[in-house]
Amino acid sequence: MSKRLNSKHKIDRRLGCNLWGRPKSPYNKREYGPGQHGQRRRKPSDYGIQLMAKQKLKGYYGSIGEKQFRRYYEDAVRRKGDTGENLVGILEHRLDALIYRAKFVPTVFAARQFASHGHVSVNGQRVTVPSYMLKIGDVIEVRGKSREIPMVIEATSSAEREVPDYVDVDHKKMTATLTRTPNLEDIPYPVQMEPNLVVEFYSR
Repeated sequence: MSKRLNSKHKIDRRLGCNLWGRPKSPYNKREYGPGQHGQRRRKPSDYGIQLMAKQKLKGYYGSIGEKQFRRYYEDAVRRKGDTGENLVGILEHRLDALIYRAKFVPTVFAARQFASHGHVSVNGQRVTVPSYMLKIGDVIEVRGKSREIPMVIEATSSAEREVPDYVDVDHKKMTATLTRTPNLEDIPYPVQMEPNLVVEFYSR
């Protein structure tokens, strides 16, 4: 299990933003980095700005390792079109991302755990890999008794987030479908993401 699960609040403060837009984020009260030197601020270099953009995008999706994230970037480069747009589109095709977007769970971390514990199926087949890459039109469904989990009931009824228009969700049937690959402007990031800087980082 990634250590990121145990330090998600430190990520907010280290990156200088409320990355997931959560009301309980400590960044809402302490807008500086963790540790005794957290309040020291230095103007970042171009490299530092690019690195921060990469860490924000990578951190937002919960538990993506550096090797896997770089593979997503390399895949984005091979595709036609803007590499930055391709990259965020690929990330939104992850199973855990769609579980989160469909509001079946409250956080991206919960989405990863929800998938790995086998609570969802894809096109009728149980899938336990959070990074499973969905195709347009694939139907994910919350399985049987998993629909009765209090966390799921609370998440689906929460008004904290809206389901984006590229996800077709039915909370009565507990199904969701990725209807298209979103552009950057379509994705409801609580903070500004700059995938163009991520491309610059890896292109150095």
